[in-house]
Amino acid sequence: MAEGLQGSRVEPGERYDVFHTDCVARDVVDHVTSRWGVWVLISLRRNDLRFYELRESIRGISEKMLAQTLRALVEDGLVWREVEPATPPRVTYGLTGFGRDIGEPLTELFDRITLRLAPPGAG
Repeated sequence: MAEGLQGSRVEPGERYDVFHTDCVARDVVDHVTSRWGVWVLISLRRNDLRFYELRESIRGISEKMLAQTLRALVEDGLVWREVEPATPPRVTYGLTGFGRDIGEPLTELFDRITLRLAPPGAG
């Protein structure tokens, strides 16, 4: 389980220049807030899931997009990936500590939005 960006922290008092196009932090924000990144982080908030379980929990995502999104989030150190040797291989994903830190406010935002919306069918 690699921690990705965790190893590239800035020194205390320094900040990433998030408005610069080459900023690493900006890339992470792009991956987290991508169409599917948010849903992957929210789906993993309670349990580690296998690839097919993630695909089933996120309606509308293709296998290709899920694989690309997971690859980016693993590279960023937000999600870990574990492969169990089997035929076919069992691949499980979960949130790293960094992923939990980032996913928590997203889950909170999601919960606030769903609480404020009228129930389905009302209106």
